[in-house]
Amino acid sequence: MVRIIAFALQAHEDLVFTKGLSDTDEPDLWIKDLTDSIKLWIEIGQPDERRILKACGRSDQVIVYCYGGHTSKIWWDGIANKLTRAKNLQVISIPAEQAHDLNKLVERSMVLHVNVQDGEAYVSSEQGQVTITPEIWRNHPE
Repeated sequence: MVRIIAFALQAHEDLVFTKGLSDTDEPDLWIKDLTDSIKLWIEIGQPDERRILKACGRSDQVIVYCYGGHTSKIWWDGIANKLTRAKNLQVISIPAEQAHDLNKLVERSMVLHVNVQDGEAYVSSEQGQVTITPEIWRNHPE
């Protein structure tokens, strides 16, 4: 579900889901240009610093969406200093409670409606609605 939120928050006509779950050489989402150059690399979860640095070297921009609450904070605190040279990295946290509420919307056959406004995602289905307010832990320079 966090992949869906990342897709909505980064909406772009060239943004696609990859084989990320089954192919370790690809992210969860990406944007490539016509020359096959990677413009945006999106990771979901808590990748290790080597994977992040590799992504930063292969892509113009890298965004990591983490969602584990306190465990994500421990993960980030443990690797943040090792990533100071990664100037094209952004780290965004989805609060754990919101991620948990998002999982309550999951059904075998579901229809989701996602509206993004002012950086927040409003997700609704027949099961209810959830507001996702991402927290930016590291912002890349504009």
